Amino acid sequence: MRESVTPEFLSALADNHRAFLAFLQKRTGDRAIAEDVLQEAFTKAMTTGSELRDNEAATAWFYRLLRNALVDHYRRMSSRSKMHESAAREIEGTVEPDAEMHDAVCQCVARLAGTLKPELERAIQRVDVEGASIATFADEVGITSNNARVRLFRARAALRDRVRMSCGTCADHGCLDCSCSHAPVKPTSC
Repeated sequence: MRESVTPEFLSALADNHRAFLAFLQKRTGDRAIAEDVLQEAFTKAMTTGSELRDNEAATAWFYRLLRNALVDHYRRMSSRSKMHESAAREIEGTVEPDAEMHDAVCQCVARLAGTLKPELERAIQRVDVEGASIATFADEVGITSNNARVRLFRARAALRDRVRMSCGTCADHGCLDCSCSHAPVKPTSC
């Protein structure tokens, strides 16, 4: 069974609250961050403070806990910063295909969509190409929204299969030179 934190221990921490906060604020330069780190440290103290036997050493022990909490805080900030920098580099490196490439890809996909069953082709055309909502599409064709979602899912799966059959590995790896001139794929039982 785990021992609870003693009232003397809690009193020692409460008596030094302002000093702890000043210690953290001096090192973070931000009161809100200092309060957050202090709150995390108090929480940790509640779970590990019962191991401390000498209440005279509670303050020194808690300062060690605060230093560790600061290190953890700066590590988290550093990893977030690295993550944000990486995302920014990724976004900067993203190249949008030019209009000619977009048109070529759209023509290829439109040609392949034309080989689907008419109801599947219409679902892709209305929702993915024209931007209609699933509810609007469902109303237009007289089915429930759930049935429209299922139809759209099946249409996308069938189109994905057609693109793979027509364009081969380009469909999986995203080649940017869509110049496939294959004959339209014969419809199967999609």
